[in-house]
Amino acid sequence: METAIFNVLLVDDEPDFLYPLVKRLAKRNLVIDSAGSGQEALDIIRQKQIDVVVLDVKMPGMDGLQALRKIKASNGLIEVIMLSGHASLDAAIEGMENGAFDYLMKPVDFDELFFKLQDAYKKKVIQERKIASIKAIKGL
Repeated sequence: METAIFNVLLVDDEPDFLYPLVKRLAKRNLVIDSAGSGQEALDIIRQKQIDVVVLDVKMPGMDGLQALRKIKASNGLIEVIMLSGHASLDAAIEGMENGAFDYLMKPVDFDELFFKLQDAYKKKVIQERKIASIKAIKGL
């Protein structure tokens, strides 16, 4: 079995959407974790290395925009793709202003999501390399 490409956390309060997506992405050789709430996502991020989060906007309790702000505050290098079943341009704009990598509408096209995940991971790797390079120059 090949090693995983990168670590993805899927966050959605709808199990009928979440679990099939977990299975499909796992078949693409990704390490997949899932959470049913923003708080559960933050708990997972504290315990595991996560590269990219796919985050539903509309969830009970902590919504996706609140979770996005907390994720970025805890680790600004984690890339976040926002998902919504409700067409909301305001939510998309606010998500992007708060550091989301991209915003997709449900029902999401699986291949489009997979390509966005790859792009988000590439961006994260580039940022990590830049930081490492700066630290090396500074002798840190």
